[in-house]
Amino acid sequence: MTNAMKLLGTPLLMGTLLVAAILTFFALGVGNPVPWLLTLVLFATPFYSKWRENEHFVVWRDEYSVGIAEMDDDHRKLLNLINHLQTAIHYQTGEKFEQEALDELMTYTRYHFQREEALMQQYGYPDLEVHQKLHQEMVADAEAFVKDYRSKGYKALAGVADYLKNWLVNHINGTDKEYSAFILQKTHFV
Repeated sequence: MTNAMKLLGTPLLMGTLLVAAILTFFALGVGNPVPWLLTLVLFATPFYSKWRENEHFVVWRDEYSVGIAEMDDDHRKLLNLINHLQTAIHYQTGEKFEQEALDELMTYTRYHFQREEALMQQYGYPDLEVHQKLHQEMVADAEAFVKDYRSKGYKALAGVADYLKNWLVNHINGTDKEYSAFILQKTHFV
């Protein structure tokens, strides 16, 4: 589906439903269920459209918090960058925007991992090496996606943002909460 179709699809559908509902009210009368059904679909369309769009995007939830403000801020930024990449994919914004979104996400991911690992090292987190290995594996996977994107273009992006979104949310709610619990027990860090 083209950019124009994605941007105009919902308003065009809603306009068509509005005209159809009005015409069926005139043709069939208010006692007939068809115009009422069309009216219901008309009012449900924006909610459905928003729900479908939100499938691709991730919103920060309090349950993602690791209790350390700096890391939560980094995680919010990463989720935002993943959403920028999702925008590039979902709305086919063009190669330049796709490349910028992917590069910024990769750069910030590396930066965040360095900060997180430095924090774990500072507080003597015993599973630092295991956590570093998880970070290295994720970066290697992401670099493979980037390489695939550079050779295949837009079509290779389909799974990238979903993989990154799922990986990050699972990582935050799993191993990141383990290191943060360790650090928070040692100090009143917030």
